[in-house]
Amino acid sequence: MKKKENYENKKSVKSSRVTWKPGNMLYPVPAVMVSCQREGEKPNIITVAWAGTICSTPAMLSISIRPERHSYKIIKETREFVVNLVTKDLVRATDYCGVKSGRDVDKFAEMRLTPCSLEYIKAPGIEECPVNLACRVVEIKPLGSHDMFLAEVVGVTVNSRYMDEKGKFHLNEAGLISYSHGEYFELGKKLGSFGYSVKKAEKKPSGRRKNK
Repeated sequence: MKKKENYENKKSVKSSRVTWKPGNMLYPVPAVMVSCQREGEKPNIITVAWAGTICSTPAMLSISIRPERHSYKIIKETREFVVNLVTKDLVRATDYCGVKSGRDVDKFAEMRLTPCSLEYIKAPGIEECPVNLACRVVEIKPLGSHDMFLAEVVGVTVNSRYMDEKGKFHLNEAGLISYSHGEYFELGKKLGSFGYSVKKAEKKPSGRRKNK
């Protein structure tokens, strides 16, 4: 009888949820600068928030771009691009490259960014970014407002500034940023590491010393 009463009480509680029409509310997401270049032309940068990992073997990721964007045709023709991770020091450049068009301005020059050559593709990376992911397009999927570029990561370049003497890469100390509901945020407090929820607690020393 008690269980039934509890169920009735839950039914009578007024919901605090508000229903909206379908929309892109999967936040936060990475904000990355994507660089690309046609042969014989200046390189360009587009800021992308619709980006994500899709496969580990082979390493693959996706970016989604509106067909009317200047970089769209460049990437579609060359079938390559570079995903450059962004730090707090680059947040202004990230925003600028998202609202200005490469048809009108040289974004590398305006934001004082440095194109860097990568080993695997012709498109340049951005020297100031901690990680450059060289990508080669394998498929383009028209989806509606955006087309999704599925790409294989053919090479990764990292800034040695974030490497320690043992060769460990401390990416999370770079001050990476994310994008959420129209605003940029620096990644903050560490809450755990992968697998911590099932990791067995280490036994603490009892503090007792054996008699010798």
